Amino acid sequence: MKNLSIAIFLLLTLALGCNTSQMPTRSPDVQREPSSRRASIAQDTNAGQPFDYYLLNLSWSPEFCYNHPNAAECAQHRAFTLHGLWPQNNTGPYLENCSNASGPQNPSAYSDIYPDTGLLRHEWKTHGTCSGLAPDTFFNLARQAVQSVAIPTELTSLDHQTSMPPAQILDLFARANPSFPRESLALSCGNNYLTAIEVCMSKALQPTACGPIRSCRANTVRIPPPQSVPVN
Repeated sequence: MKNLSIAIFLLLTLALGCNTSQMPTRSPDVQREPSSRRASIAQDTNAGQPFDYYLLNLSWSPEFCYNHPNAAECAQHRAFTLHGLWPQNNTGPYLENCSNASGPQNPSAYSDIYPDTGLLRHEWKTHGTCSGLAPDTFFNLARQAVQSVAIPTELTSLDHQTSMPPAQILDLFARANPSFPRESLALSCGNNYLTAIEVCMSKALQPTACGPIRSCRANTVRIPPPQSVPVN
């Protein structure tokens, strides 16, 4: 009887152990950049992950530089500055931090698009590693994407703060880039200020209709001129 009791105890222990091991575990929360507006999932792999298109984010420098006047790009009084070229999915969570691959050996080679090498390193780690491309190939692609977008002169020539509805700003970009589908453009804003223009592009950098990317829903956004940025 004693041996039978021990055997039953062992069987119950094994059964409970198996049930515990089959319980689902929760993945840790992953935070991403505020302007991205989509759920994310971190990956730890050795290669880029499949994705559907790129989101080119060009930040409106006067808004960023108002709070970061000593940033590298702010001394140049730019209108728009590259924030990033981000692999995106049409559905489901997008990918970030896809590997621990090292970035470009010579970051200064991309100072025309990334005056701040710290931002370049961040963009490579967070987004570039998901492209499946070598670092130099990825950043040359980012440069090509930036150069393919014409910035409306109505924005580059501003000499005072103005306000416009988001749709009007997008119309300016559509007219300056007549080959771009209107559905490939989106606008980002914060506190009713323009923060970025976003362009959805295929892997071959052809403008394409965006997936679940939402434009700014403010009635109007304020646009400070590039020349207004203080330089310390």
